[in-house]
Amino acid sequence: MDSNYIESYNDLQVHQLMLLDTPRNQAYRQAILDNKDFIKGKIILDVGCGTGILSIYCAQAGAAKVYAVEASSIYEVAKSIVKENKFENVIEVIHSKIEDVTLPSKVDAIVSEWMGFYLFHEGMLNSVLVAREKFLKPEGLMFPESATLFAAPISVPSYFEKWSELDGISMNTFGEKIRNEASKKPVISTVEADCLLSDPEIVTWIDLKQVTQEELKSIEAEHLVVCNKSGKYQGICLWFSCTFPSQDTEPITLSTSPEDSETHWKQTTIVLPTEIEVETGAPVAFKLSMKASEDSYRKYNLEVTMQDPNEIQHPEYCPCYMTKCIVVRAMLDKYEKGDLESA
Repeated sequence: MDSNYIESYNDLQVHQLMLLDTPRNQAYRQAILDNKDFIKGKIILDVGCGTGILSIYCAQAGAAKVYAVEASSIYEVAKSIVKENKFENVIEVIHSKIEDVTLPSKVDAIVSEWMGFYLFHEGMLNSVLVAREKFLKPEGLMFPESATLFAAPISVPSYFEKWSELDGISMNTFGEKIRNEASKKPVISTVEADCLLSDPEIVTWIDLKQVTQEELKSIEAEHLVVCNKSGKYQGICLWFSCTFPSQDTEPITLSTSPEDSETHWKQTTIVLPTEIEVETGAPVAFKLSMKASEDSYRKYNLEVTMQDPNEIQHPEYCPCYMTKCIVVRAMLDKYEKGDLESA
């Protein structure tokens, strides 16, 4: 675990940002309370407890014991908050890296808010997996239990349109320079839903009970998406969602989509150095590569490669406007209706 990463959580403003993230808090709280029949009387492990908010939710749901593990100095605040909420007999705050912790028994569930930007970057998933292997009972639950990373082409007007005229001055030269700079490093910002040019594609889905650290070292995906509106293709947007265990109820999902309430993760944008005009039905092809950094397993190097839609295999029922796809759709429709003659 990086010492700089741990030290960053000494900053109260980091925790203020998370504590004021209502969609985040509500998703965890609802998921934990929806599973109170399972949690009641059980032993819970909170990995990276921060200020202890998730541990307190578990105590409110009736947990018999909660081990709240926190490596940064914020553990002192967590202890005070636990006492403030009168759960010091249930919640034990442990100042340690999870990798160094020893517990007297296995646990029934692990809760953790481990997600980073574009799900994996600056996150603590590897530490959660260590905790899973060391402490979770075979029938135990993970909160969250799965996570999905999405991608879609978008317009990025703040990096393109605004520089053609800024208070009466053309600043296109400056705009080009900041686009080139932004194309080298992902931008964390809020993306408006109407900037999305297509439905999202799934980059990867992970099962927190099964995924391994080795599988997380490199993630690659090739996508062909079809624009559902005309616009300027100027970047790729990434966001994620997490799903929690369900006990006879609809699963609770925490989403960071541009179409949902804003969270502190916002969205991640890879800005393209140039823009492409697209029409409804236009195919857009790209390859996305994410690799864990050699310097820190908490950091990922993200790379997007634009591809030629003519050279990419299209899905069977591709709805794009390319002639080959129109012909294939027509033939498949006739086949389903029984209109094609037998060869």
